Amino acid sequence: MEAAAPRSSRFPGTLRHAASVLLGVALVAGAASSCSSGGDERLTIYSGRNQELIEPLLEEFSADTGIGIDVRYGDSADLALLIDEEGEQSPADVFLSQSPGSMGYLDSKGRVQALGDTVLDLVPGRFRADDGHWVGVSGRVRVLVYNPDLVSEDDLPASIFDVTGPQFRGQLGVAPENASFQDFVTAMRDVEGEARTKEWLDGLVANDVKTYANNLAIVEAVARGEIEYGLVNDYYLSELQAQDPDLEARNYYFPEGDLGSLILETTAGVLDTASDPAQAERLIEYLLSKKAQRFYADETFEYPLARGVASDPDKPRLSSITSPTIDLSSLGDGLIKTRQLIADSGLR
Repeated sequence: MEAAAPRSSRFPGTLRHAASVLLGVALVAGAASSCSSGGDERLTIYSGRNQELIEPLLEEFSADTGIGIDVRYGDSADLALLIDEEGEQSPADVFLSQSPGSMGYLDSKGRVQALGDTVLDLVPGRFRADDGHWVGVSGRVRVLVYNPDLVSEDDLPASIFDVTGPQFRGQLGVAPENASFQDFVTAMRDVEGEARTKEWLDGLVANDVKTYANNLAIVEAVARGEIEYGLVNDYYLSELQAQDPDLEARNYYFPEGDLGSLILETTAGVLDTASDPAQAERLIEYLLSKKAQRFYADETFEYPLARGVASDPDKPRLSSITSPTIDLSSLGDGLIKTRQLIADSGLR
């Protein structure tokens, strides 16, 4: 459940405008909420993870180490823009991004430091940046959630590109302001090219796609029959079904290497403004500990990414999910362009 940014900061025309608007709204509306604990040593964390999904781990880290924490929560992409705008004056030591694209954006700006081998070796190579500047700490898969009372399995699409067909008119929900959706669109641009991606986005709009604030709202809409399908991350359905096992929705994983089943990571990196990089790295190492990784698997229903930690046996193994090979660190290069492309399509 990604933290929602103020509507006034959505889809910026320029980097400076987006960051300035976000900062102004944050100071006025309290979007820059924080929590703190611990002693004299402190870390400032900018977190694109929703507070309830990360705060328990941060509090345990502080209690275990005696290092105090201060956290600014917000949308991952907007926080990345804000960090870049703040430059050398940024108070941030660590960036926790809901998606690899926002982290990749900062890395492309030279704002993320290299991590030590001790941390990097905790994660398989496919779940860390090629330059060693960030690691994935949990994973999720893009899926098509559907209502089995309204949809036959025979009607499920073979490809993500099929959802713009007439049989899906008015039946599909998306969250265009969601970081994972934006990363997915950037990946589509990388794999399929700008023209086909624009055609797909325009096709969604022409097909009367329904838009929602976030993934959770889409799954809830599918379950109550408001729409038949939705493009979301896999773990939202697991979270809702833990509360209501009878929830009428299922996840569909696109087959045979289709881009629709793209694997995305929550990422962590040490910023160039970190006052004590070793201390900041200590937090990331903690997030990759077995204790923290079990939290992701058992409490947030995501895939743990550290070596030797098993995922939920009721979910498909990550190794069984095939999608086009993409350098996730490259997603950040297209952050601004992707947001503009989505806005130009009329999705909002």
